[in-house]
Amino acid sequence: MHKPLSALLSAAAIALTVATGLLPLSSAQAATASTTAQTKYPIVLVHGFMGFKDILGVDYFYQVPADLRKNGATVYVAAVSQVNSSELRGEQLLQQMRAWAARDGIKKFNLIGHSQGGPTARYVAGVAPELVASITTVASPARMTVEDGNNPVNDLITNYSKLTTFLGSFVAWVSGNSQLPQDVEAAKDFAKEVNAFATRFPAGVPSTYCGLDGKEFEAGMYFYSITGNKPKTNAWDLSDLAMVESSVPSDGTLPVCSTHFGKVLRDDYPWNHIDEMNHIFGLLGKGAPDPVAFYRTQANRLKLKGL
Repeated sequence: MHKPLSALLSAAAIALTVATGLLPLSSAQAATASTTAQTKYPIVLVHGFMGFKDILGVDYFYQVPADLRKNGATVYVAAVSQVNSSELRGEQLLQQMRAWAARDGIKKFNLIGHSQGGPTARYVAGVAPELVASITTVASPARMTVEDGNNPVNDLITNYSKLTTFLGSFVAWVSGNSQLPQDVEAAKDFAKEVNAFATRFPAGVPSTYCGLDGKEFEAGMYFYSITGNKPKTNAWDLSDLAMVESSVPSDGTLPVCSTHFGKVLRDDYPWNHIDEMNHIFGLLGKGAPDPVAFYRTQANRLKLKGL
C-alpha cells in the first residue's frame, strides 16, 4: 500500500474501530482517588489532525481524562475541526474556552495539545494570553524545515485531498461534531503555518530549529514539551503501518527537533505519534512507559507550580 494512503487509513482507524464496536469502550470514570493532578486551573486536552473529543465514550487521549479526574483534576476536552488550519482550530478552541470560563467562573486554563493540538493551543495563547496559565505540547511542531514538511500527513493532504476531507467529515460526524468545518486546502502548507506561528507567537519557541533555549516562563505563561522518538513500537498496533522511519530521530510523523518548545521535559520517549496519546487502545512497545502516567505527572508538575 502507498505510504500516504496507509497513513490516512491509520489516522481514521481509531474512529472506525470504535464506531463499529470492534473493541471495548473505556471503563466508567472512577471516583476521585487522590489530589495528585488537582491543578489550580482546569486542564484542557486538545486533539490533533484527524482527531476527536471522544467516540462512543472512547477518548482520543485514551483513558487520560478519567485518570486525571480520578486524581483530582478538572478536565475539559476540546472538539475542533479534524482537517483545517491551526488558526481556525485555535478560534474554535478559544470560543469553547470562553464559554467554559463564563459558565463555570474560570479565570485560566492549562492547555495540553497533541500534534496539531499544540499550534492550536499556541494560537489561543497568542491572541488571548489572559486565559492561559500553561501550554504543554506533545509531539507538536514549533519550527519546521522544508524536509519536515515531507511527512505522511502532508502527503495525504496533498495526494488524497478528497479522501482526507471525507474521512475528516466522517470522524466529525461519528464523534457527534458534524457541524465542524473541514477544509483540506486550509490545512495545506502546515510547515509554513507553523513557522509563521513561530514569528507571530514566539513565546516559548526556541531561537533556532532544534534549539533548547525555549523559555519555561514567558509572557506570564509556562511552556513545556515532550515527544517520542520511536516510529515502530508494536507489531499488533495498526497505527504502526503509518509511521515512517527516517534518517533523523522522529516519532514516525514529526522529527524530534521540530517539537522542541518551552522547557523540553523529554524528547526520547519510546513512543510513536499515536502512542503519545495512548492509542491504539494502549498498545505500546515492550517495556515502554505508560503515557497516561505522563499526563498525570505533568498535571502534578503544574500543580506544584501553583497552576
